[in-house]
Amino acid sequence: MTSMAILRQQAAQARAGAAGSTAMAVPRDRPESPEIRFTSQLRAKKVTRDDGMDWYQVEGYASAFEQGYEMWDMFGPYTEIVAQGAADRTLGADPEVVFRFNHAGTPMASTRNTRLELWADDHGLGQRAWLNPKRSDVQLLVQAIEDQDVREQSFMFRITSGQWSPDYTEYRITEFDLERGDVGPVTYGANPHTTVAARSGEFLDLIPNLPALVAREAYSRLAQRSDLSTAPAPQTPAPARLEPPAPARSGRSISMLRTQLLVDNGES
Repeated sequence: MTSMAILRQQAAQARAGAAGSTAMAVPRDRPESPEIRFTSQLRAKKVTRDDGMDWYQVEGYASAFEQGYEMWDMFGPYTEIVAQGAADRTLGADPEVVFRFNHAGTPMASTRNTRLELWADDHGLGQRAWLNPKRSDVQLLVQAIEDQDVREQSFMFRITSGQWSPDYTEYRITEFDLERGDVGPVTYGANPHTTVAARSGEFLDLIPNLPALVAREAYSRLAQRSDLSTAPAPQTPAPARLEPPAPARSGRSISMLRTQLLVDNGES
């Protein structure tokens, strides 16, 4: 089995070969707006705002700066890092961002209605949202946070500037755009990215436990790829042919067969 270190080395060499003399700007086949998850200490509490209404205040960090996480592109695995300062320009432009759970469903707060606040500090991209306690989805989310069933946060963004390390093993995002993106809590996931290349790590982890039929089919399809091998695809042996059951004798009932047996045995 190929180790992750070897996979990373081979992927880096493939990137360098594909880039040639021109530096690769962004990872190829990477989601344009990836969902990056970070473990964050979420806090939820009831507060009264200036409007005199009670709200649930949920806050935490949607991103951590200068902390590497694993990503995959079309060549294989690499380490990606969001650089400190990457959010400064987009936050200065007062982007329109919404707060949602699992990047889906109806927004619970937004920067436009002033119930979502974003900031960047030495740790990362922070967010604070004020949620309507009358909403059932808000009640469920707050309960999940209090029960520690939801422990991670995420944000969706668009890369506007980044740089590969000289050996193509690490990619640093030096600037991203949050306009029309979202932030908020997410349930735990081993790999949240959505493209085939990004999910490659999950596929490799699943291989040892694939059902035999699925594993044989996967092996057969991989053998047909011209970029992997020129050998012909392995032939799956045809299933053994089952002999058809002997046709039942027509026109003979059970009682007739029983009588015939008695006659054959000399019984009356």
